[in-house]
Amino acid sequence: MARPRSQDRRNAIVSAAARVIASQGTGAATAAIAKEAGVSNGSLFVYFDTKAALLNELYLALKAEMTAAATAGLDTGGELREQVRHMWTQWLRWATDNPGKRRALAQLEVDDDITAGSRQTAHAAFSGIAALLDRSRTGGPMRDAPLGFVLALMTAIAEATIDAVIREPAEAEARSSAGFDAVWRVLGGPSVPGRYLTSTTAEGN
Repeated sequence: MARPRSQDRRNAIVSAAARVIASQGTGAATAAIAKEAGVSNGSLFVYFDTKAALLNELYLALKAEMTAAATAGLDTGGELREQVRHMWTQWLRWATDNPGKRRALAQLEVDDDITAGSRQTAHAAFSGIAALLDRSRTGGPMRDAPLGFVLALMTAIAEATIDAVIREPAEAEARSSAGFDAVWRVLGGPSVPGRYLTSTTAEGN
């Protein structure tokens, strides 16, 4: 009779995978992940049929954690610029507080074992952030650009900002603020709190 599976042990394997992948990449052996989790390699495959299954679960877990962190405490009824600033600050805090998870997620983003289904699920979880950015670009130069392109630009600015914050912790606040200003200019959102700029008002300025 098979022993019941422990959710705590499953979680331990996923957490161990994040640490090992952060240091060794997605090519790390499952034996290394099992050792880090304190289980046998055979036990790992009791919980995950394949290494790919483990990588996909880790990918989804990290994406969900990052998204939850970015939107924690967000006042969805507030002024758009402040909503985006809140999300930006929370996102950077998560990334700088969890450098290993950030490295692991970067490795997983480009791994061929991450399925289209997992990417779609992660994208759906990100829909609230995407919708906020979509509303914020209404009157700006990115209003007609594909939303995926806008998200890619924001991610690139965020990654550069995170690297700068990690490299220069004494300048963290200044780097974060400069990065946000760059994102807001890319979005072309209203520069004055409470003002929702449209193409008509832009032409009149």
